[in-house]
Amino acid sequence: MAIIDVVKYNGGPDVFAWKFPSEQLSTWTQLIVNESQEVLFLKGGRVADVLGPGRHVLDTANIPILSRLINIPFGGRSPFTAEVWYINKVHSANIKWGTPTPIQLQDPKYKVFLPLRSFGQFGIQVVEAQRFLIKLVGTLPMFDKHNVEMFFRGLYLTKVKDAIASYLVKKGISALEINAYLLELSQHLQGAMEPVFAEYGIRLLRFNVNNINVPEDDPGVQKLKAALAKRAEMDIVGFSYQEERSFDTLKGAATNPGNAQPFLGAGLGMAMGVGLGNQMGNQMNQMAQNLNAMNPQPPQTQVQQQANDTTCAGCGIKFSTNYQFCPGCSKQYNPCRNCNTDIAQGAQNCPKCNTSAPKGCPKCDAPIESDRARFCAQCGESLVKRCSECDAQLDGNPSFCLECGHRLQ
Repeated sequence: MAIIDVVKYNGGPDVFAWKFPSEQLSTWTQLIVNESQEVLFLKGGRVADVLGPGRHVLDTANIPILSRLINIPFGGRSPFTAEVWYINKVHSANIKWGTPTPIQLQDPKYKVFLPLRSFGQFGIQVVEAQRFLIKLVGTLPMFDKHNVEMFFRGLYLTKVKDAIASYLVKKGISALEINAYLLELSQHLQGAMEPVFAEYGIRLLRFNVNNINVPEDDPGVQKLKAALAKRAEMDIVGFSYQEERSFDTLKGAATNPGNAQPFLGAGLGMAMGVGLGNQMGNQMNQMAQNLNAMNPQPPQTQVQQQANDTTCAGCGIKFSTNYQFCPGCSKQYNPCRNCNTDIAQGAQNCPKCNTSAPKGCPKCDAPIESDRARFCAQCGESLVKRCSECDAQLDGNPSFCLECGHRLQ
């Protein structure tokens, strides 16, 4: 069996511990240890010596313990068996972590259960080579970044779940707002996990929470986002939900002037019930009287002609641009952003002014007025394309994710 003369390792930064494959050494073997490396010399399963950076010759002058390990006459090339372990002490700052399945948590602000996913990365450095080798590496021939991810997965998953849940309850914020507190969460998690890493001879350089999100296809998330979008719309317009219902009653009465008085009477009762006041009710009654006086039961075709502002691209009937759906075929009104002409579904341009048609929501097909919109104002559906593997945002139509390399459909 050949006797090794030179022992050296020039591995990458992702390998933290590497065992030299041969154990046949001699007293003249040279060990070359690079900067940021440390060598553990093992004999009989025990650490015999620790060697730092430099060139080391295996003789009794450099390693006095060899005189007790070798029981043959000294002065020649004495062969013996021993293990040589290289420990990489360089900083490794790109170890990624993530929750493989969503974490079910109750939103403290809206009292609904939401599934949360979280992603990030952390960095480590081996500072105690002997403790790291004995407690973590064991008999493995190599210990790399993948082994670190697998070994500490249970730890950071538990810590992340507890930290997010306690933080939401403590701050009283919604899970949809948690991304504003990622820095504080990262610092809290790093402080909680540093003692556990130190037990294995590892220093935790940093622990970053890069993103916390919710699956867009979850029914609870869709309902919550739709409700928040509706509330934001009401806040912008400047009226409450009860007022909107009253206005819907007025709108229904306006489409049927012959029966306006009963509709508005019902609207008056609802308005008084929700606290809009007698003054509002009196104004609604006056509006009903004026409406009946101005519209003495004209034929239905004449009423439509008086309110016509556009023509349905589906059935050709004319209707008001204030409507959301065609009264003839129930097609959703898809207005041109320039002239309000109804555009047929799938059309690229307005047939009247040739303006490009607004894009439709992939879920509810509602028109998207702005190319910079991130959510649908009708149903709350996200309009941002993301990678199904790492949830990174996608720009354009790439074939592969630029973050994790996952092949996209």
